[in-house]
Amino acid sequence: MTEALQAYKGILDQDAVHDLEAGNYLFGRGTMDMKMGLAMHMALLEKASIEQWPINLLLVTVPDEEVNSSGMRRAVSTMIDLQYNYDLDYQLFLNSEPSFTQKPGDTNHYIYSGTMGKIMPAALFYGKESHVGEPLKGMTANFIASFFTPRMEWNPLFQEEHLGERTPLPVSLQQRDLKQYYSTQTPARAQALYNVFLLQRPASDIMDLFERTANDAADACNASYQKICEHEQVDGIGNVRVLRYDELETYARQQYGDAYVENIRAEVSANDALDERDKSFQIADQLMIGCQELTPAIVLLFAPPFYPAVNSSEETVTNEAIELLEDMGEHYGIDLKPIHYFNGICDLSYVSYQSTDEGWVSYEKNLPVWGTDYYIPFESMQQLQAPVLNVGPFGKDPHQMTERLHKQSAFQHTPAMLERLISQLFC
Repeated sequence: MTEALQAYKGILDQDAVHDLEAGNYLFGRGTMDMKMGLAMHMALLEKASIEQWPINLLLVTVPDEEVNSSGMRRAVSTMIDLQYNYDLDYQLFLNSEPSFTQKPGDTNHYIYSGTMGKIMPAALFYGKESHVGEPLKGMTANFIASFFTPRMEWNPLFQEEHLGERTPLPVSLQQRDLKQYYSTQTPARAQALYNVFLLQRPASDIMDLFERTANDAADACNASYQKICEHEQVDGIGNVRVLRYDELETYARQQYGDAYVENIRAEVSANDALDERDKSFQIADQLMIGCQELTPAIVLLFAPPFYPAVNSSEETVTNEAIELLEDMGEHYGIDLKPIHYFNGICDLSYVSYQSTDEGWVSYEKNLPVWGTDYYIPFESMQQLQAPVLNVGPFGKDPHQMTERLHKQSAFQHTPAMLERLISQLFC
């Protein structure tokens, strides 16, 4: 890829062209994030085996890390089994996600003593369909959504600060109406996903803030709609209400019985054409179809995935490791900067879980696919208690055509730092 890009300098940004011409980077998707991390860990395991280091190293490789983390969520129980079967005492959970920039143009090399959490609040907008020739006999879901998304995008209410670091602002990851084909019937249902990063807040706090934002949006939507109805001298279809998914499910069970709800969940779960996010919306949508008296409405729910925040900055082992790595960085002429939270998504989220059950009950109750298509082993995660540390190679532009890996960092400096970290602190 590095060689191929030489012919395409005209479409690259200035920084990428500079790095391409300097020859210090290996270009290619996945080189930085995160094939090199896996390669370094495999090399470390090989060297420890050949040289017979007096230590147990457990290499855990998993798929699906940035979608649902299916591999890591399943690996938790395996790690616990190994812990008990071989009388292991986990001392450190080491990851080698690459060093991510904190802002465009950042060239610092970071090491991380924790990782941010991620949660995905979602909304189903349910209006009332009509013919375009009679628009005020209904309310489009897009009209309702137009008041909600501007209040979620970059909303500082959802930003957290801890240990001097702040989460990125929330953004929408998806918004679309559920009308499948063009016709002159207005779209009555729409859905949206929003990305929210976490440091210390539990899911219950996020749902409270989400509901607060939704009520604000509904009030503005209703006020605007009422003005239109008054101007056109029509009664309208009523005000938009806000309800959480668990309230919708409880209402449906009261109206139709438990079997009705469970049949909907089972039918949606059996549809392999849908992913976990689509299934979450589909369940809420099917329940709302049977509860039309609740419309128009904004239904609040969670959609997978969920990554708890983890931090080991106060742990003695972590501080010793950081001091050792900083000394090595100084030796190599690298200004290593320790920070408390990895600002990407990381499977370290599924170890050293500290929260109480109150933190996840709200999540379970408002996640339609909980227990069928998605599950997080919260109780098992609490059994895997050890410091976490992320030390990886420096690179740029993950997930882009110009993704690249700094060769000296990847093939010399970082492997040497990892080897000394293990041998000096644990052997």
